[in-house]
Amino acid sequence: MKKYFYLLLLLNFVVIAQIPVGYYNSATGSGFTLKTQLKTRITTGHSDQGYGALWNLFNNTAFRDTNYENDNSLLDMYSENPAGPDPYNFTNTGQQCGTYANEGDCYNREHVIPQAYFENFAINPMKNDPFHVIPADGKVNGLRDNFPYGRVNVANSTTLNGSKLGNNLNSGYSAGYSSTVFEPLDEFKGDIARSILYFATRYQDDMANFYNAATVVSKNMFDGTTDNVFAPTFLNILITWHNLDPVSPKEIAKNNAIYSFQGNRNPYIDHPEYVCQIWTTACAALGTINNSLSEKVSVYPNPSNDGIINIACKTPLNEIKLININGQVLQQIKNPEAINSLYTVSSLPQGFYFLQLTSNKETITKKVMVN
Repeated sequence: MKKYFYLLLLLNFVVIAQIPVGYYNSATGSGFTLKTQLKTRITTGHSDQGYGALWNLFNNTAFRDTNYENDNSLLDMYSENPAGPDPYNFTNTGQQCGTYANEGDCYNREHVIPQAYFENFAINPMKNDPFHVIPADGKVNGLRDNFPYGRVNVANSTTLNGSKLGNNLNSGYSAGYSSTVFEPLDEFKGDIARSILYFATRYQDDMANFYNAATVVSKNMFDGTTDNVFAPTFLNILITWHNLDPVSPKEIAKNNAIYSFQGNRNPYIDHPEYVCQIWTTACAALGTINNSLSEKVSVYPNPSNDGIINIACKTPLNEIKLININGQVLQQIKNPEAINSLYTVSSLPQGFYFLQLTSNKETITKKVMVN
């Protein structure tokens, strides 16, 4: 599995290149100005394909398990077990709901932003947008109901893959709310956060109308504005999940598949840095601006023509690992020495590599190429 993971990372060189040239050229601002520019960008070209077309989209490889068991079963965030065997799998369209009594009976279309939140004002294209409509086990979809996402303190219900329903943990980054929330696995929290942030951007102009028309409990996630959009507790949750669970190969693949399907993209998958460029105050309060390792590291030249890679880092590194595309650790340097905050890895033969950098408890991976 480890070997397959790094092969997927290698594919990112190709996948990232699929962002259309100039797609984000109009995104030049900051704060809510940037959010409005992104809203215009991802609305332009968005062609609603209808609700029924989602079933066919879910058969696309991007919505299948090519990351964990690699068995081409449906990748369902509510049933996938990243650490071991899945409790059940959906493998064919005959397992679409339908009726259900138990987990594993069938899968349906889960609205990350509950349909009940916006349907009193407008139904399309929000109902049909796969950036926030995901394949999910029918039973767990019903369990999640219209509850917000959050951090469960003590679970009232736990699904077979460990997702939880219960009162929100009213402390730390989730302080300020104590009612019922649904908590997905850590592996998928960033996916969920970027899906919700996309919705708040793509449908920015309607967010106040949704809020005014809604009566469901998910309304507690929002503040009724079109710019900030979110209540403080839930904005903190989303930003924290976005940072703790970075964009993965599976998200990049889905972003490209959906772009082919309906003609627009999720900007927070393509450019994760946009989140804190928009919600700057909340990020600053959480300590995430200029505080994450990824924002302190620069790797150059990349590609390298002489087998030498320099790593400039504003904070001391505890470890540097050089990993080849087969997942083999070629070099492991503990407590590396820096000269003027500059680390060097040399004598690299031609090829693709992954630099795994660790500082304190944070680890990031950088893709590098040697010509």
